[in-house]
Amino acid sequence: MSNPSNSFEPEITAFYCIYCGDMAADTAGALSLQYPANVKFVRMPCTGKTDVRYLLEAFEQGADGVYVVACPIGNCHHVRGNERGLARLQRAKKILDEIGIGGDRLDMFFMSGSQANVYANAAKTMTERIRQLGPNPLKLAEENAKQQTANLDPDEELPYRVRK
Repeated sequence: MSNPSNSFEPEITAFYCIYCGDMAADTAGALSLQYPANVKFVRMPCTGKTDVRYLLEAFEQGADGVYVVACPIGNCHHVRGNERGLARLQRAKKILDEIGIGGDRLDMFFMSGSQANVYANAAKTMTERIRQLGPNPLKLAEENAKQQTANLDPDEELPYRVRK
């Protein structure tokens, strides 16, 4: 684990279904429950529509962490959509581990529409976890590349490769 500075505020993307996830978010708002404001929400018709590409692209676009809010196992409005979404999320976690971003940055939470406290706690849990892990390694690599480019002398002739 890295030891990020206290000023690091993670950017988190949350995918949630229009049934339980959306209702839990609405209930949390109606009850004025506090949860971190750094979470961007993406509504889906069902977490069964979760695609590995969506999850990985969230990281490519700058998310430090991603989570999915699904209906409870055995209680999906689309029968087994949440189970399909979980299987895809687990594949994405393996990919994240293999490429060095880390599968711990991705998680799934199961809740019903009435579980506003669980919804708020999911946002808090992910925010704290990502604060401990630090910024997305892709962001750090991009910042390093920008610094290296900024340090180049514009008049310096750079070697280049010519294809034959």
